[in-house]
Amino acid sequence: MQRIVDRIALAARRSGRGFLTKVYTPAEIAYCAGNPERLAGRWAAKEAVIKCFDGTGICFPRRRIEVLPGPMGAPRVRLLGDDRGARVEVSITHHSGLAVATSHLEMPEAMADLLPAPDSVVLPDRPRDAHKGTFGTVVVLAGSLGFTGAAYLTSTAAARSGAGLVRLLVGETIYPILAAKVTEVMATPVPEVGPGVVGHAAHDSVLRHLADADACVIGPGLGRDRSTWRLVVDLAMHAECPLVIDADGLNALADSPRTKRKLGPRRVLTPHPGEMARLVAKTVDAVNSDRAGSARRAAKEWGAVVVLKGAHTVVAHPDGRLSEDPHEVPALASGGTGDVLAGVIGALMAQGSDPFTAAVTGVYVHAAAGRRLAQKLGDSGLLASDLLMEIPAVMNVLRQGGL
Repeated sequence: MQRIVDRIALAARRSGRGFLTKVYTPAEIAYCAGNPERLAGRWAAKEAVIKCFDGTGICFPRRRIEVLPGPMGAPRVRLLGDDRGARVEVSITHHSGLAVATSHLEMPEAMADLLPAPDSVVLPDRPRDAHKGTFGTVVVLAGSLGFTGAAYLTSTAAARSGAGLVRLLVGETIYPILAAKVTEVMATPVPEVGPGVVGHAAHDSVLRHLADADACVIGPGLGRDRSTWRLVVDLAMHAECPLVIDADGLNALADSPRTKRKLGPRRVLTPHPGEMARLVAKTVDAVNSDRAGSARRAAKEWGAVVVLKGAHTVVAHPDGRLSEDPHEVPALASGGTGDVLAGVIGALMAQGSDPFTAAVTGVYVHAAAGRRLAQKLGDSGLLASDLLMEIPAVMNVLRQGGL
């Protein structure tokens, strides 16, 4: 922040004590002793501190922000009121009649901000001597012409959730789009059967990449070409690494009902109620009337982990285990948020979590991130991309709490 020293001096001369007591604390008034540079420096520092709190729900007027020299002479900030544990640092300089101040804010992350986590919420270890290979490789097969956003959200969510490496497989036509957009993800073109459409012609290429993968996410934005569905079904049955199957991947399985019985516990299916209805050949109302039972029966029949999304998302294991998430977050009822969830679960599996633990943990982290954003932005207007920064913050809170 900048403030012209002469203007502060003029305000002090014109308004005298009245101006000073509205802006400065008694200790600041005593320290500055009418010196315009000191007064301007404190004004600039207070303005910088106020801007630091934008979006936090915390508001301090200037007179409740005290800036005085510390033991070594550097300015030190004291917030007069409920600072909620905030730590603020400032620096002040003067140049050519200007007072220039910068401020840095650190807010503590508290477990109290989160809802109680289900017992199966466990984050993978992050050893201090780790390298990127320690945290696994996620391969994402996603996207098609007009649906590049799904590929971006899924792969970036996997990277944000702690995967060491993320490789995004996309059709050759849309490869330039994703290569420019996902700078932290390795975008890789594979053969296509139409513009942007990855089909069975890419089977061998995809399998080569899966050979080095610790987990794979298939489906977001892939499209509904028959050749695409054939590829998805083949990978769902034969890929050796754990798979998260979402969106168009689920549509492919719904079109091949006998395949679902051959999936196995290293597969995680993430349907919303509409997709679940297609998978079990029932109505959405029938699925929603017994969400826990629907998920449990499907998991047992298919031998796979099933994540039935929605308020209080249900995660079912084929051995009968069931977990219900505590969150109701209407802000997450927005396009692309499911793609983010698939990427989170894939990243947790790549880091060593078993599929059920990864699913329960991923659902909780994803919903908690949505809830925290909704507290700032409201229940409407949340974009899936907003979650990408909030997810690692939630994970950090959980780790501080010992999970």
